[in-house]
Amino acid sequence: MENVKERTEELLHEANSSILFVANRPQIVMEHGEGMYVWDTEGKKYLDFIGGWAVTALGHSPKVIADALVQQAGKLINVSPAFYNKPMIEFAQLLTGLSGLERVFFGSTGAEANESAIKLARKYGSVCKGGAYEVITANRSFHGRTLAMMAATGKPQWEQKFTPQMPGFVKVPFNDIEAVRSAITPKTCAVMLELIQGEGGVHEVSLDYVKELRSLCDEQGVLLIFDEIQTGLGRTGRMFAFEHYGVTPDVLTLAKGIGGGFPLSAMLAKEAFNLFEPGDQGGTYTGQPLGMAVGLAVVGELIERKLPAQAAKQGAYLQTKLREVQAKYGLSGIRGKGLLLAFDLPEPRGEELVAACLEAGLLINSSSPQTIRLMPALVVTDEEIDRMMSILCAVMDQLILK
Repeated sequence: MENVKERTEELLHEANSSILFVANRPQIVMEHGEGMYVWDTEGKKYLDFIGGWAVTALGHSPKVIADALVQQAGKLINVSPAFYNKPMIEFAQLLTGLSGLERVFFGSTGAEANESAIKLARKYGSVCKGGAYEVITANRSFHGRTLAMMAATGKPQWEQKFTPQMPGFVKVPFNDIEAVRSAITPKTCAVMLELIQGEGGVHEVSLDYVKELRSLCDEQGVLLIFDEIQTGLGRTGRMFAFEHYGVTPDVLTLAKGIGGGFPLSAMLAKEAFNLFEPGDQGGTYTGQPLGMAVGLAVVGELIERKLPAQAAKQGAYLQTKLREVQAKYGLSGIRGKGLLLAFDLPEPRGEELVAACLEAGLLINSSSPQTIRLMPALVVTDEEIDRMMSILCAVMDQLILK
């Protein structure tokens, strides 16, 4: 055991001296995972209710992904985006059939998918709206960490980062249709919206707002973009969050759960907005066979195992368990859909709670000082939810009731 601990200390020293600092990471090294659990290099086991930030939809190291990688790697890994490949065509057919949007562009990250959506919106503005280029986004939104997506994001603390920011993004209050109406000008080419603001604290749009927004965009000839990077592919209890509202966007972005942990994303659009010309959009790893095979395997598994419905069921069970202890710990604002859930603490002690849960073998996320966010794999069981609640309550007994 002493050798294991020494090796971990060596790894941490190497990490802290060679990896560019971008986050306050705990001083542990994760080594392997299975299902809902991960283990560090010292053998400590953690129940994972972060899920790689809503990424590991099928749990850790699922066989279906390992098999897809092995099989495709033995055939063709990368042939350049200048050519079609079989898994690319098959995956495109699957996603367009599921979503009702006829065209798809593949990428590797959520920010890349959102960049693609903004480029398409500005292409539409150039071709169809006299050079319109502005995109309306919401306060408290999160769309990625590229320069353009940081400008699109509605985090006030980002407004002065990496200035000058890319122009062309107009922020309005979330869930306020009149604010959108007032913000639309002849320069507006699109409205970009998260149906549930995940990073913003799991806040959901209202049904009336979405329906009115769809009508307003149609009336003004403005594209409606849904950023479903976090909510897409079963997370909210439906294959896509927009299905809860009965409103289809013009452009849809997907990532996170689409690859079950493999870096993969997609931007889908209606046929009417199939406007790119050669050279407008691309990327070395767009549609590469290895990623396409993984995407096919993951989405196929979501369908075969009916995991969107499973997420709805398990999310309801988790909310019930949280409400059972709500009064005892002073919790409030239990909210979300499916397995994208959050609640608020009585005091801004989220960071302390996360650290104490980590020590107790539970991974959770604090999206703000007072908010705890839960994003477990869609395969989570009642027993695993009960185990999570047991650890969480034991920690809150010490931290909140102390």
